Amino acid sequence: MPVKNRFAEMLPEITEWRRDIHEHPEILFETHRTAALVADKLKEFGCDEVVTGIGRTGVVGIIKGKTDKSGRTIGLRADMDALPIHEETGLDYASKTPGAMHACGHDGHTAMLLGAAKYLAETRNFDGTVAVIFQPAEEGGGGGREMVDDGMMDRWSIDEVYGMHNWPGVPTGSFAIRPGAFFAAADLFEINVTGRGGHAAKPHDTIDTTVVASHIVLALQTIASRNVDPVKQVVVSVTSFETGSHAHNVIPETVKMKGTVRTLDPEVQDLTEARMKEIVEGTAATFGAKAELVYKRNYPVMVNSEEQTEFAAEVARDIAGDCDEAPLVMGGEDFAFMLNARPGAYILVGNGDTAMVHHPKYNFNDEAIPAGCSWLAEVVERRMPAA
Repeated sequence: MPVKNRFAEMLPEITEWRRDIHEHPEILFETHRTAALVADKLKEFGCDEVVTGIGRTGVVGIIKGKTDKSGRTIGLRADMDALPIHEETGLDYASKTPGAMHACGHDGHTAMLLGAAKYLAETRNFDGTVAVIFQPAEEGGGGGREMVDDGMMDRWSIDEVYGMHNWPGVPTGSFAIRPGAFFAAADLFEINVTGRGGHAAKPHDTIDTTVVASHIVLALQTIASRNVDPVKQVVVSVTSFETGSHAHNVIPETVKMKGTVRTLDPEVQDLTEARMKEIVEGTAATFGAKAELVYKRNYPVMVNSEEQTEFAAEVARDIAGDCDEAPLVMGGEDFAFMLNARPGAYILVGNGDTAMVHHPKYNFNDEAIPAGCSWLAEVVERRMPAA
């Protein structure tokens, strides 16, 4: 089965929705305009129920099939939030909000799920119920966790849940997926170093926190190279280094660092956190300073269920002719919270030769819309075939 003709016909309309969302990006849970647009569209499509405020600013639309002999409900999820990045695309529909842009394609994800919702509400050619889930705050806020904690899965008796993400660098409209661990656990940390500040010309009178912190940054890299089994994955990245002074001639009293840890194995995650604490405190003590590690476990590993992954790949092969095995991804994805609550699968759809996600020149490729919408709709129609 190739791309559904209905989505080829709807492409200009769905593209218009996508570009409107792109023009008005909203960050984390502040997706008020986007959520309102989504809710209005779902009501316009004739959804049987539209509920806002799930997980703070999430939206859920319920579409009932022609029959419900199966008694089953499938969830389809899209994320709505943008990133705190200044857009550099030069597009006619570029972001109108300084310092915010849809640099990860969530505008495209939302538009594709809206397109699938419109089609499913028109045809209702399935036996059961569909919950279309529009989630805020994927980019670090844990909106998926918030929606699950708000009782979404039980409230609508969702049996399985499916999601999708665009992927630059692979042919437009192609698909890739893998069973089991797919996206990494994404943890956050802060390191606070305290020494003794003073004049830069008299370092012997100080405990130089810049030197201490620099040694900590370098030592942290030995976790991957010397503590973790080389065939397992771990990334420890210090991404922010801020001293307590901005003067040329002052040795600062304090340094604050921030960063992230990515792992795919709970034992590696435990080992990394333990070694970080030892390295941070031990390195500081070596120089006569003090340092504190604040470690936060954030997004868990995103794990695709075996059966649902094979089903999702089968649907993708029928649409695109093939479905590649996706690589492991060390990025985090809070769809993990939904997959921890219910079996399901997450798939990648090709975005073509575009800038990578999280880049100021990235843009979602509208030509991927028919393939993405077709996959979402076909998951429902084939998983819950009309009686």
